Amino acid sequence: MSFKAITPMPTAEREVIIANSLGLHARPAMQFVDLASTFSSRVIVQKQCGECYEVDGKSVMQMITLEAGVGTKLKIRADGEDADAAVRQLAELVENKFGEE
Repeated sequence: MSFKAITPMPTAEREVIIANSLGLHARPAMQFVDLASTFSSRVIVQKQCGECYEVDGKSVMQMITLEAGVGTKLKIRADGEDADAAVRQLAELVENKFGEE
């Protein structure tokens, strides 16, 4: 009997700060989810604050529950073959203030 080594799934993560003045309201949350959904990787977003929790980055309802106003720190994490590209592009979307300003 031979055993096949399990290759760990590629993972990437990056911390971002919500900088647009209206925060992560419905429109930017939908932009984030739309972009996240183009990747095969699982996308998780964690709110970095006193009460930290994480949500599915491909669910607009869960993203809105982050209540991420201006200045909120978020950690974007992706697990899968395209994890690096997913995190890079999602971080750029946030850093570019979702094109709002």
